[in-house]
Amino acid sequence: MTQRIGGGLLILALLVMAPATVVAQDMGVITGSEKGTYYQFGLDVQKLVKASGVNLAVHPSRGSVENIFAVYQRPGVQMGIVQSDVLAFVARLQNDPILTRIAKKTKMVFPLYNEEVHLIGKRGIAEFDDLAGRRVAVGREGSGTYLTARLLFKLAEVAPGEMVLIDTQEALTELKAGRIDAMFYVAGYPVKLLREDIKDSDQLAVIPILNKSIVEFYPTAEIPAGTYAWQPAAVHTVAAKAVLISFDYRRRDCASVGKVAQLIATRQEWLQKNGHPKWKAVDLNFPLRGWEQYDCVRKALGKSLASGNPARSGLNPVLEAIKGVLDD
Repeated sequence: MTQRIGGGLLILALLVMAPATVVAQDMGVITGSEKGTYYQFGLDVQKLVKASGVNLAVHPSRGSVENIFAVYQRPGVQMGIVQSDVLAFVARLQNDPILTRIAKKTKMVFPLYNEEVHLIGKRGIAEFDDLAGRRVAVGREGSGTYLTARLLFKLAEVAPGEMVLIDTQEALTELKAGRIDAMFYVAGYPVKLLREDIKDSDQLAVIPILNKSIVEFYPTAEIPAGTYAWQPAAVHTVAAKAVLISFDYRRRDCASVGKVAQLIATRQEWLQKNGHPKWKAVDLNFPLRGWEQYDCVRKALGKSLASGNPARSGLNPVLEAIKGVLDD
């Protein structure tokens, strides 16, 4: 009896002393096309958090508007990457009660990087204003590229002959075949699709965006010379900010998103070294005006919740342009 009791105590002691089993957390982030920068960023975060017991599924998508809906209602998708002007677009749709709720409850995890507007076209097109009367692919309806392209045309008061609603992969095929004159793709350079699927023999170019009315609303940017093998010179364009978002979750998802945010914040050097080149341009403290950082993220980062958030200090300057688009 004594031996059995002693053996039982030994087993109990070993169980108490044994390290606790780490229970993996299952989460999801919705991104963009598999050849786009959003998707690559998702894969980078997936690798980063795996060692800390977070199983992060990376979902491709058709665009930013789909991503906002997915974070709001799709099971297992707690985060998404969207364009900042798409967030503003949703916020303006006050006549839709579902979208109004989404806009109110959508929270910023981190601002990420500038997404350059890639305007790709035939080499005879010198600048954005030359798109007047031409057939231009603007992305699928509901995508971030679609919204931004519409805004650019409205701001510049340039009327294309036709806005073709197709995704970027199909648009590139159509452009190579000469059935359209140009295409938009809003994504941080270098874009895998443009790097791998265009050759110098295709006779395509990145078209500058210099229109004064456009650059008053969007920050200017430059795609450096040689970013793509077929692009010998630097090109001036504009950009939108990519944003990692979540929803105003409570309980478990609150802590889970906070944990991922903490890992991103403390392991930026690893991401810059091992991830997409755009991680080097990420400023996690950039004051993205008009949007509030998720309080669960601020808590995980040790930020004061009572000090307010500089992101709420003003409205995105593109809001008025968006209002004009919606009023058309």
